[in-house]
Amino acid sequence: MTTFIPRGPYSKEELDRLYPKDLELRLVQILLRHGERSPVSGRFQNAGLAPYWPYCNAAKRMTNAIMTETDWSSWDELKFRRRMETFGEDDLPVIAAGPNGEIDGVCQFGELTDKGRETTLALGRRFRHLYVDQLGFMPKLIQDADLIYLRSTPLARALESLQESFEGMYPASTRTASFPPPTIITRSPQDETLFPNDSNCRRFSQLSRAFAQRTADRWNDTPDMEYLNTLISKWMPQSSKRVAVDSHPRLSGIMDTINSTLAHGPETRLPSKFYDQKGRAIIDKIGVEEWFSGFRESNEYRMVGVGGLVGDIVSRMVGSVEGNGNDGLLEIGGETGDMGKGRGGETNIRFGMSGCHDTTLAAVLTSLGAFENEKWPPYTSHIALELFRKMTGTPTELVAGRSSFDEEKRSQTQESQKQSLWASIFGSAKNIASGSVPAPQGIARRKIEELNTEERKKLDGYYVRIRYNDRVMVVPGCRAVGKHLDGDESFCTLEAFKRIADGFTPKSWKQACNSNLDAPEFPNTIEKAGY
Repeated sequence: MTTFIPRGPYSKEELDRLYPKDLELRLVQILLRHGERSPVSGRFQNAGLAPYWPYCNAAKRMTNAIMTETDWSSWDELKFRRRMETFGEDDLPVIAAGPNGEIDGVCQFGELTDKGRETTLALGRRFRHLYVDQLGFMPKLIQDADLIYLRSTPLARALESLQESFEGMYPASTRTASFPPPTIITRSPQDETLFPNDSNCRRFSQLSRAFAQRTADRWNDTPDMEYLNTLISKWMPQSSKRVAVDSHPRLSGIMDTINSTLAHGPETRLPSKFYDQKGRAIIDKIGVEEWFSGFRESNEYRMVGVGGLVGDIVSRMVGSVEGNGNDGLLEIGGETGDMGKGRGGETNIRFGMSGCHDTTLAAVLTSLGAFENEKWPPYTSHIALELFRKMTGTPTELVAGRSSFDEEKRSQTQESQKQSLWASIFGSAKNIASGSVPAPQGIARRKIEELNTEERKKLDGYYVRIRYNDRVMVVPGCRAVGKHLDGDESFCTLEAFKRIADGFTPKSWKQACNSNLDAPEFPNTIEKAGY
């Protein structure tokens, strides 16, 4: 699958089912795959595919921050036009051109294209329609973005997709004139857990190679692979004439080029054999097995692959329950040089978006047992992890299972009067950095078994629901009696959801990445996901 075709907005009847009146929406966390992009390398030029694509018009209007005074006091923006250069005859430099000689708006390999910007902008608009217009969960107008947790991987296409989605949800007309720059969290590559990080996690690299080799051994000499060779082997390079899971390019690389070309114009298409329906289904099936079967079968694979990310997601849920800043507010809020509550007085995060990748989405869903019989995630796919609270009363401004933002804002105004208490919890960024005022831990990453009775009670009445591309997904370990909302298995109790996540959340991701390096790659028996 390539470009995701979204469904229309939920009807009132659907909203009433999805957001029951006796459940109050408290926190939404979105994991979004970046939008359409160019291929990550220039494959199949011998099939007539141009290596450089003319679909990146952002290159005509790029912007960078520049310093304008040597005392660091003055800053401005430099706008510039980017052109791509490559090797020409006798290695002379030449400007890279598109298939019709285009020299401007030419994409780098793996760059978010105009189509990708269009679909991620539209995704943000769909978020606005649901969470602002239909549910009233988020405000129509914002004076800052400190109630929204924003994070991205280091790859530009993920960050740009996040920015486009934020723009779609809150365009300039919905931000006040004094709106400060929103905070976007990033990590260095060696600390990145927002995708399965085989480049910086030795144990995950071992495990992923072993499962990939198992897939190659299983599929390379089969009728399905033979069928693929009858279609496209004539365009494989001389050094690797047969199509295989581990050919050069790998079968997953072939899929990448097929999907990238399908998402864009006719000027950058492969021969029709590459788009054979049966062939694409075979490639997708094998690709999903190669990349994600480890998350389905091995708890260690889940732990070093996405355990850190899932642990962060659950920590923000529990932080929202405890109201201690672990919902992401401590990272997002604060004036420049400080941390704490939001610049507009916000005392909690209500919405989060993380710009990530196909491997992130499929790995998270598979690790939770919610990716059975699914195809490879299309561009601009997303997961919504929603936290609800069971209502004990009937607030006057609660409609169709939503928490009125105005009601929440009044509560925050009252909370903002407790300045000294907030300072005693968080202190300043300087104090936190020096270690004199540690960030609040609360329940956070502590496993359910480590919590006392009073701490466990804090989780009572809270539920987690997952939607993938607007479809409700069910975690199998939440189907048991007492582990979900009565009458609806898709609403997992927060305690049950946390217990499942605890099972593959590492105490120290880096330590786990450097452990068991001499151990077998496969578990003795399949360790089912989602329990």
